[in-house]
Amino acid sequence: MLEAIERVLLQEEPDWVLVYGDTDSTLAGALAAVKLHIPVAHVEAGLHSFNRRMPEEINRVLTDHASDLLFAPTETAVHNLLREGIPSNKIYLVGDVMYDAALYYAEKAERQSQILTRLGLRPKGYILATLHRAENTDDATRLRVILEAFAKVHREVPVVFPVHPRTRKRVEALGLASLLNGVLAIEPVGYLDMVMLEKNARLIATDSGGVQKEAYFYRVPCLTLREETEWVELVRMGWNRLCASMDSFEISQQMLEQWVGEEDNPYGLGNAGRLIAERLISTTRGN
Repeated sequence: MLEAIERVLLQEEPDWVLVYGDTDSTLAGALAAVKLHIPVAHVEAGLHSFNRRMPEEINRVLTDHASDLLFAPTETAVHNLLREGIPSNKIYLVGDVMYDAALYYAEKAERQSQILTRLGLRPKGYILATLHRAENTDDATRLRVILEAFAKVHREVPVVFPVHPRTRKRVEALGLASLLNGVLAIEPVGYLDMVMLEKNARLIATDSGGVQKEAYFYRVPCLTLREETEWVELVRMGWNRLCASMDSFEISQQMLEQWVGEEDNPYGLGNAGRLIAERLISTTRGN
């Protein structure tokens, strides 16, 4: 991946390399640019779970320290970067680009997506579940407990579970495929269908960082199936609850609870993309 990105950068000769998030490609893009002396800007900088067992956490930290501009989505992310010794003149609080996307695509999903009709779902009449992180899928006991919890809940409220390919592979390898029969297990869906499922769910149970935020954007309570989250604001506000239980009954009971959190505006005004573009342009021009 690193060599392939280097070839593209040598061919295109960009003024900046813009990397997003915490994937392996994020870090590879940053490293390739640094080696070629091209400035790097990191979108979603400063987010930390403080769990170094997560590969995403390593990617975040290394990318932050390799970057020339750090676009932080929240005040918490800014404080994390300052505590790590990153100069304040490199850090810009811009809000979250995912909020930009959520605002733009919510109405589009309402107009175009037919997934609720296709699956026979009523708004606020089902729970949406996603699962893909290694801490849940690579631990056979943990994976079994979570799937058992989904099946328990499905007896009372439909559980819609778009199954990530990696998760399905692990389920089958561990002999747990029969547990998928206890829920509405479907193939992964496109973005607009996912937005429609998220905004109309009664509750979302997930281990995805992005889905946690999208749940809040649509004001849907979220049960995060992890010990920690990068989005501590959502826990503080009461929209997000952490659940790392190894008991299927406890997980299922939390999934069946209903709650709302406090209203706040921790992720900006939906104009993060414009602020990032303006900063990149002004910095390129030497302002």
